[in-house]
Amino acid sequence: MTDFDLVIRNGRIATASDDFTADIGISGGRIVTLGQHLRAGADEIDATGKLILPGGIDAHCHFDQPMSDGSEMADDFASGTRSAAFGGTTTVIPFACQQKGQSLRAAVDDYHARAAGKPVIDYAFHLIVTDPTEQVLGQELPALIRDGYTSFKIYTTYDDLKLHDRQILDVLALARREGAMTMVHAENSDAIAWLTEKLELAGKTAPKYHADARPAIAEREATHRAISLAEIVDVPLLVVHVSGQEAMEQIAAAQTKGLSIYAETCPQYLFLTAANLDLDGFEGAKHICSPPPRDAANQEHVWRGLKNGTFQIFSSDHAPFRYDGPKGKKAHGTDASFVHVPNGIPGVETRMPLLFSEGVGKGRISLNRFVELTATNAAKLYGLYPRKGTIAIGSDADIVIWDPSREVTITNDILHHNVDYTPYEGRKITGWPETVISRGDIVVRDAQLQSQPGRGVFLECGMPGIPR
Repeated sequence: MTDFDLVIRNGRIATASDDFTADIGISGGRIVTLGQHLRAGADEIDATGKLILPGGIDAHCHFDQPMSDGSEMADDFASGTRSAAFGGTTTVIPFACQQKGQSLRAAVDDYHARAAGKPVIDYAFHLIVTDPTEQVLGQELPALIRDGYTSFKIYTTYDDLKLHDRQILDVLALARREGAMTMVHAENSDAIAWLTEKLELAGKTAPKYHADARPAIAEREATHRAISLAEIVDVPLLVVHVSGQEAMEQIAAAQTKGLSIYAETCPQYLFLTAANLDLDGFEGAKHICSPPPRDAANQEHVWRGLKNGTFQIFSSDHAPFRYDGPKGKKAHGTDASFVHVPNGIPGVETRMPLLFSEGVGKGRISLNRFVELTATNAAKLYGLYPRKGTIAIGSDADIVIWDPSREVTITNDILHHNVDYTPYEGRKITGWPETVISRGDIVVRDAQLQSQPGRGVFLECGMPGIPR
């Protein structure tokens, strides 16, 4: 008779605060013991020479999200969560997006239907609020928050998503009253529309002009405005996918002032620049996302922000539009204006390996900071801690065994998403997830998927916490 369902032995365990060598005893999907020389498990893994980390939480990704422009995401909850798992992520939080005129509850029900029977790892939902009617603010959103949908995103850009300032204040006031976490996509919509019109009239429609239409100042202004509105209401706010110095300065100033302002960035702002939008032919369209990548100087600012605490979360913003095909980036032809190219790039599988290799491996951030950015802080901000995001007795056994010395060249052929390209093609990195465990089940082992679609469970989130 064995004492545990699974024992992981001899690995170096790292959490957001600790770093030690121990064995981990797992039973019933949870961590039940941390110690030395544990008794036998029904299954055993020798992690000698490996790192044992909390499973990653990708708190900003998009799977099978309905789009109003006719485009279509290539990843559903089966392929998207499979890809996430191979990259070391054991929990994802995509978005249930309300269409204008639609009930918010109907959007959530639709998203549950899209997910049903597909995820291989656990998942929660953020909400996207695009139409904050009296019904939504007075009844639907408060009820949904109490049902475990405790975070939602608002936009200051895109005609089919954006809210005006009065609406934003109404939503923020509700978030304060209900204890929810508000996320904001901050870019100045009118400035973007004005610049886009001028560019198109001048015949400047190639992918590279996407960056000119969405300059850093448009992000800076909207970030400042969103923070100001949050300050009026006195409510926490998370600014998502921050691209560089100008928006970061607004965030850092607010943090220094003592405001509860948090920030997220993504791999594209560390590993891509605006030059990637200017590749031969239409290839630059592969790198169109919003805000767009900036330049090498801004990359260094983002690295500093990851180290010094300006950023709390590192997410993928995985937006899986295919390059080819009738509903992808080339849907309107290779002569189409950048305006008609779906915004977003894939990255759910490469998020953690990229940051580990170039962050931990190059000495830019510590291993503990890596865990904070990729798992622990997301669990805290979105009400999943300590069930998720750490290695502790009583926590879910969401664990990644990491080979810190494995060298990998990223190519789309080795990835498991359903997209026909990766923006990181040919990049050489060191460090890769070897074994991925979700609630005690081995999901990935020896480069093979071990679990069937549908084993992932939906997570009701608690009230957001504050990373310390």
